[in-house]
Amino acid sequence: MEDKHAIAISSAPKKVLVDIVKLAQKHGFQGSKGSWTDFLDVYDPKIGSCFCDPARRSRETLVSFLQTFTEKGHVKFFARVLQKHSYLELLERIREESPEDESRVQVQFGSFVVLLQGLVRLTLQHPLYLSKYAFPTYHKGWVVTKLSKKNKSLVSDALLAIDCEMVLCEDGTDALVKICVVDHDLQVKLNELVRPCKPVVDYRTEITGISAADLSKATYSLADIQKSMKNLVSKRTILVGHSLQNDLRALKLDHSIVIDTSFIYRSADGLSPSLSNLCKSVLGYELREEGAAHDCQDDAIVAMKLVLAKIEDKVDNDLAYLQENVKNVPEAEMAKLLLHRIPITVPSEELQGALPVKFSVELKPPKNGQGKQYSVIAIFENPQEAEQAFDDANGRLEKDISGLPQKLISFKLSTGETASLYVRKMPTVCAFSQVSQKRGALEDDYTHIPKKLEKNAPEDYFEEIERLKQELKEKDSSDCDNHLKEIERLKQELKEKGSSQCNAHVKEIERLKRKLKTKDFEISTQDKIIAELKEKLKEMKKRKKS
Repeated sequence: MEDKHAIAISSAPKKVLVDIVKLAQKHGFQGSKGSWTDFLDVYDPKIGSCFCDPARRSRETLVSFLQTFTEKGHVKFFARVLQKHSYLELLERIREESPEDESRVQVQFGSFVVLLQGLVRLTLQHPLYLSKYAFPTYHKGWVVTKLSKKNKSLVSDALLAIDCEMVLCEDGTDALVKICVVDHDLQVKLNELVRPCKPVVDYRTEITGISAADLSKATYSLADIQKSMKNLVSKRTILVGHSLQNDLRALKLDHSIVIDTSFIYRSADGLSPSLSNLCKSVLGYELREEGAAHDCQDDAIVAMKLVLAKIEDKVDNDLAYLQENVKNVPEAEMAKLLLHRIPITVPSEELQGALPVKFSVELKPPKNGQGKQYSVIAIFENPQEAEQAFDDANGRLEKDISGLPQKLISFKLSTGETASLYVRKMPTVCAFSQVSQKRGALEDDYTHIPKKLEKNAPEDYFEEIERLKQELKEKDSSDCDNHLKEIERLKQELKEKGSSQCNAHVKEIERLKRKLKTKDFEISTQDKIIAELKEKLKEMKKRKKS
């Protein structure tokens, strides 16, 4: 390792060294003494790699391991991580010393001045920032922007929002196929299709809205887009986006001053909110129709509007109106993901290749005997690793029938064959509470069942459950009758008005049908929960009598 980098590593705080070693593990780096576990077996033969968590090792051990790296690419990567940590230290000092208005503060950093917005601070101080934004810039083709070294009295705070669409390539990586950039006035600065640089196996047309025929007309390459971005992005430009790391990775662009809307807004379940949910809850409108493909321009505009809403104080700093409930969810439960619809031909030990973060496996017994598929619980060291594994998984983002986010991912087996499965986030107490509030009076009655049961004597439990269950059925029946009448009315209107408005009515009918199916699922779920409560209460009553 070069002398200046060796000095920087040896003088870095332990917390920084721990982060760098974890990133080295994540990227599979090997120094002159192998990987981190290989190094531990040699450096400390008595304990070896039994305790491989870098946080549990001494500072001297971490420094010794990092000093085994001499490749130029690794040195550049570590230097970039140290630089990002310098930004974080600076931002922490700003938080303590700067005036209340952080959106307009000039800070002396080394020999240059940087304008740092409060939202940039929120992004860079997020616990997942470093793991998501420490890019492999040591690979060929990456463009790295650095802060200006010119000392100026006035510093530009230009904002540009980016959104990209990517396709899946044969080697399992993503390739950029479309990009849109808008400024703070919501004016489009760049909106182009991009030729993929590798053979494509999945155009993800239902998500991207792009087909092979569309890309046959593309004239821009990734290198062309990078040149255009260099012309648009100065060293002081603030880039905006939702889960922006995915767009920057597709662009192979490492830019330090960013605002990630998935970081600056908090959802009630403590996880990253979706752009669609933010658009509806903050801006007050639907981002896209259900089932519609993404639109880069719409997504970039919404990301910019979300940032402007924060800057203009049009939205509260904390959307997590049920944030206190997150404390009631055990951390162990938030550190899990569900892997399901796994073909039985795929051994559980092969599942490690499905996600970019290591995990342990807990098999789930099949509900109806032995089937063609099975499920497992992926258990991570902490909730941050589970969140990172889900976000970094290459797959189509969608929701299951309960509304929980999931992805369909593909991965290669040791035999060379390709397998697919679904990875889904686990439900939390907070998430259930948030959904319950949105469902209205029907579910409000149900969510109060536990409180009422606690107040009543055991003999009253059954009457209370039966009353609520009957009330649920009556309300659901009323809702269903209303929907069915509306469907019949629309059908009759179709016949009267002819085909001129046919498409609109057909869409409305389909929407209502989907709503009915969702309602049926909600009621059946509630019936199951009530049945379980009833069974438990029977047992309580028996125990009391005995």
